Order: sequence, then C-alpha cells, then structure tokens
Amino acid sequence: MARYFTEDHEWIEVDGDTGTVGITDYAQGQLGDITFVELPGAGDTVSKGDAPCVVDSVKAASDVYAPVSGEVTEANAALEDQPELVNSDADGEGWLFKVKLSDASELEGLMDEAKYKAYVESL
Repeated sequence: MARYFTEDHEWIEVDGDTGTVGITDYAQGQLGDITFVELPGAGDTVSKGDAPCVVDSVKAASDVYAPVSGEVTEANAALEDQPELVNSDADGEGWLFKVKLSDASELEGLMDEAKYKAYVESL
C-alpha cells in the first residue's frame, strides 16, 4: 500500500481503488487535544480540496481536506466515542474516512513520505 501526503497535513493510504484518509502526526501535534471529529457520511461524494471533515481541539476547529475525489465508503465510527485516537495514533487507528477514488491520477500531485518529512522540516 502506498501512502501520500498533502501540504495541509492529510495522509491517504491507497489499496487498490480505496484510500484511507487521516491527518498526520504533525497536524495532531499542532492541534493539541482532539475533543470532537465531524465525519462525512458513507455515500457522500467529495472533490479534491473539499473539506468533508472537521477536527475540533482545545485550540481550534480545523477543516480536513480531501486529498482526492471520490465517494466516501466509510467513516471511522470509533472516533465518535474516542476522538483522542487521532492524538494517540494519527497514522493508524485515528484514521478519519475511506474513499473510493474516482481519479487515481490525482495522487500524482501528492508527496511521498520522504518529501513530506522534508516539507515539515522546512516549516
């Protein structure tokens, strides 16, 4: 599975035509303690750059942007009762939603892990 990153600190891990989306560990660290996550619904259609998800923290509410276009197939229901999973495991159990990609070529504009690490170090 390939993982890609955006300049807005989202990640997407792609397996076939499905991508799992979350925010990076860097992003959750900047937000502080996550108190609530507003998730998209299964069947929702998103376009690259849309904000289908909002993460609320003790510091601020922050939009999460779709790194690709497609149809939401699942939201992480565990976050309804445990939004802090985003803090404790942003790269794993704290994933936000899954999307069936409508245009895999949109992945070409995203960063791989090495480029993302260099990007974060430049901030």
